[in-house]
Amino acid sequence: MGLSVRLLKRVKGFSLDVTWEMGNELAVLFGPSGAGKSMTLQCIAGLLTPDAGWVRANGDLFFDPSQNINVPAERRSFGYVFQDRVLFPHMTVKGNIAYGLGGVPRSETERKVKEMIALFHLKGLEEMFPSEISGGQKQRVALARALIRRPDALLLDEPFSALDNTIRVEMRRLLQEVRSEFNIPVVLVTHDVFEAYTMADTVILYSNGKVLRTGPPAQIFPFPTSFSQECPLGM
Repeated sequence: MGLSVRLLKRVKGFSLDVTWEMGNELAVLFGPSGAGKSMTLQCIAGLLTPDAGWVRANGDLFFDPSQNINVPAERRSFGYVFQDRVLFPHMTVKGNIAYGLGGVPRSETERKVKEMIALFHLKGLEEMFPSEISGGQKQRVALARALIRRPDALLLDEPFSALDNTIRVEMRRLLQEVRSEFNIPVVLVTHDVFEAYTMADTVILYSNGKVLRTGPPAQIFPFPTSFSQECPLGM
């Protein structure tokens, strides 16, 4: 299992030009704001169309204009959690999670939703609406919805940035549980150097739309406590 990308995208004076690959691990995209990290996730997911390149996951090709391949976002097997979670306010917890399945038969939907409710510790909240649950619970719902189809990879765009520190620690633990349960590549965008250092198997360091360096956290952040949260390595 793994994910391989080559992305070229030019938009409004900014140019993204990155190539990287990862195995069945947690890779952190790290770098200053505006470096192209979120754009990379959007291109992988099919929400943005690159000008050139490719997106491959587990042997499947999702994007390659040289072969006239551009699989629509809804047919790409990626789970995606945005920074602001984007839960549907008019749907219950159960409804939000079920939405991730699309046109699956009702009996199967109910079974899968129950599985995710249990896995993400949401029992008792099934009929509540997003406005009635906490930030950490909302994040659990967003993760459950992204993973209910058992995707080929999970894309996380600063999913914990709006949470207080106590809940962030809880969510980091949950993400480790998710990795154990689903056994898929996870790409995490974060500005938190501690989060990157402690959670990543591989760090892909971005700057100005390019990859500066790739390696294990100890190689990228030799003295992590000396770096600022937003802009390490003097970037």
